[in-house]
Amino acid sequence: MDFSALKHWRGRVRSILRIMAALLFMQHGTQKLLDFPLPGPDPLPPLLLAAGSIELFGGFLLAIGLFSRPVAFLLSGMAAAAYFIGHASSGFFPIINKGELAALYSFVFLYLFFAGPGPWSVDAVRRKGLFED
Repeated sequence: MDFSALKHWRGRVRSILRIMAALLFMQHGTQKLLDFPLPGPDPLPPLLLAAGSIELFGGFLLAIGLFSRPVAFLLSGMAAAAYFIGHASSGFFPIINKGELAALYSFVFLYLFFAGPGPWSVDAVRRKGLFED
């Protein structure tokens, strides 16, 4: 089977992965900081305030594709820290400790750090010079 026709979609699908992962990740920040769509912890401990800020603002930057690689690296590390701080102490296997989402986010963002944001991003527009006078 010849998959060469799919090369045309590779960057676009990477952009879609970046946008969707970032929007889903942002929900963790909106829950913590804005009590949306569900109420977050009250009162919010300082560690969760920092995490929520990174999730919300970092997720937004990644969703629009601005500073994508450094933001993806930061979010990957934050998701890994969330796994080890919040989940790993409850058991070795992610399915048991409920940390599979944090682990998946960590690896998706690590992939985006190496692969780049894709063509549908502010970074791609800036790289092409479309914002120059």
